Amino acid sequence: MTAYRAAVCTALTGPDSIAIKQREAPPLKPGQVRVGIKSAGLNFPDLLMTYGKYQFRPDPPFVPGMDAAGDILEVAADVTHVAVGDRVMAGSKGGTFAEQLVTVAEQCSLLPAALSYEDGSCWRTAAATAWNGLIERGRVKASETVFILGASGGVGMAAVKLAKLEGAVVIGTGSTPEKRNLILNAGADFALDPKDPDLAKRVKELTEGKGADVVYDPVGGDLAIAATRSIAFGGRYLIIGFASGTVPSFPANHILIKTYEIIGVRAGESPRRDPDMAKRQNIALSKLADLGALRPHISHRFNLEDVTAALKTLENREVIGRAVINIAP
Repeated sequence: MTAYRAAVCTALTGPDSIAIKQREAPPLKPGQVRVGIKSAGLNFPDLLMTYGKYQFRPDPPFVPGMDAAGDILEVAADVTHVAVGDRVMAGSKGGTFAEQLVTVAEQCSLLPAALSYEDGSCWRTAAATAWNGLIERGRVKASETVFILGASGGVGMAAVKLAKLEGAVVIGTGSTPEKRNLILNAGADFALDPKDPDLAKRVKELTEGKGADVVYDPVGGDLAIAATRSIAFGGRYLIIGFASGTVPSFPANHILIKTYEIIGVRAGESPRRDPDMAKRQNIALSKLADLGALRPHISHRFNLEDVTAALKTLENREVIGRAVINIAP
């Protein structure tokens, strides 16, 4: 295969370390496929990786990007479930901000007709995080109340839509009126300002004094502590990530008094460690994708040359829902 262009992180100093470089296309190993990328989705971990602050810390030089959609260009001889020419959604621990991606075949699934390349490039990580958090780890039931922090972000908005599909009452937070309106349009029953000093009180009022059965938190920081004050007795608190940049310290005495669970959610790692969970997750996500469910709201679109600007837009909290990098028409 010929060389291809990629957005390469050359140092762990943030988005300014990104440079567009030519890379040699490696030969496939058994079990691998080569994808010609049409669109790549941005995720907050992509930004954190450029600073060396994510759980997975690749050494420079590396190509960020976890989600993509495109066409299969080549398959190894032992790959049977996808073929050259198939439209696919692809996932990887990195490498999708490029014209090509080599990844294991199991990380590719057929792109449903209901989803565009742009949709597909944003779909996998957010949908997997929402499903693994709410269904597998959070055990959400119909009629329960789910309080979603950062509900205007990619994983937050996917969680809003999935919680509503499960029949839950959904309360989301958004920092501007525009974000709160989009949260409501995504299906939430209520949208609150995370800066409201009476945030926990408002959640209690909306739940007739009970509090939220499940808190879904991709934000962390001070907002996390405020959210614990809104949780119901015996509730579940799902730690998704720390988009605020601050890891909260939860008060053990409060956890004891209200008997709530603190649950870590790693939607990528958990299925890798648990094959049965991986099967459940893949079946569930395939059904959701075929339905066109959890379709992302895309607020920003960029070209490959604009990866630095794209990551800075994410860093500045300007993205509502998702942003994509369109690499090929």
